[in-house]
Amino acid sequence: MLRAEGLRRSYGQRTVVDVAALELRRGEVLAVLGPNGAGKSTLLRLLLLLERPDAGRIFLDGQEVRAGDVAARRRMAAVFQRPFLFTGTVRYNVGFGLAARGMRGPECERRAAAALTAVGLGSLADAAVATLSGGEAQRVALARALVLSPELLALDEPTANLDVTVRRRFREDLERLVRAKERTVLVVTHDPADAFSLADRIAVMEAGRIVQQATPSALVLAPATPFVAEFAGAELLLDGRATDVDPPLVRVEVAPTASLWATASAGTMVAPGQRVHVAYRPEDVTLVRAGAAGETSALNHLPLAVAALAPAGSLVRVRLQGSIELVALVTRRSVEALGLEPGASVLAQLKASAVHVYRAD
Repeated sequence: MLRAEGLRRSYGQRTVVDVAALELRRGEVLAVLGPNGAGKSTLLRLLLLLERPDAGRIFLDGQEVRAGDVAARRRMAAVFQRPFLFTGTVRYNVGFGLAARGMRGPECERRAAAALTAVGLGSLADAAVATLSGGEAQRVALARALVLSPELLALDEPTANLDVTVRRRFREDLERLVRAKERTVLVVTHDPADAFSLADRIAVMEAGRIVQQATPSALVLAPATPFVAEFAGAELLLDGRATDVDPPLVRVEVAPTASLWATASAGTMVAPGQRVHVAYRPEDVTLVRAGAAGETSALNHLPLAVAALAPAGSLVRVRLQGSIELVALVTRRSVEALGLEPGASVLAQLKASAVHVYRAD
């Protein structure tokens, strides 16, 4: 539905967007994920035709469109990070776009009421926007966009300004709404939780460039760079050295007395003696009692000691130390069954396929 080619935007001497290609398919939810300063907001303004690129082209349904194209912009609606609400009632705000397009009377009222019900604010239609909480204001902005039935809905940092207590509920409601009617949705966020819970595909953005586009599961299983791995929830062991190479397996010395078998991603050539980075996900670390390895296909078996435990939602984050430092995510039941406490000895097991190796250059 939406395609960008060779998109560039600079401010002064600084290039903030340099995207070779980006495509959003009809009925798809695409997330652009990256840290603050990566160029995400500028990319969003370019795609919404609110700002003119220095180079490149944007196509909507195969037709080239440019900044200021009113007909194209009417096919889109956006909810920005800090929603601007007009003075007046919630009902007035939600119906504003419809009124601006000439709709009046019962049909306008019906559609506004339906949009408010969809976002859970049906009872606040006559409330003044000045009395709303941050989460309620964000829902009003979302209803104001949805009521227009846009072909493309853009969400800019949808949960960034919400309190932790309401963020999860809003994200769940947002997932339900973006999936309704097979909407085409573009989500721009720095929060992996938003991207991984909402998107069909994720485009990871670093320093103005898209460094990997893939499904959420592919980003987890085969992150293309250490930067992507970290955004996908990996822990990094830096400054390793490849000692043995049997493609795609690589044995990496990560400490004077410890090494890990890892897997090089497709297209990554690693030679013995080369400096590398190693990434793994804490949930891929299995803990067993010291001396009780049992049957496992894991190539990595590391005797370590528990350094600290910390709650991580429904799981427990276990920091391990010894020949190397690792982090494991385990259930509370596992903590009790294994008798995990600071100082306890354990055997950490990790499959080579769950450890990713990258050239340090």
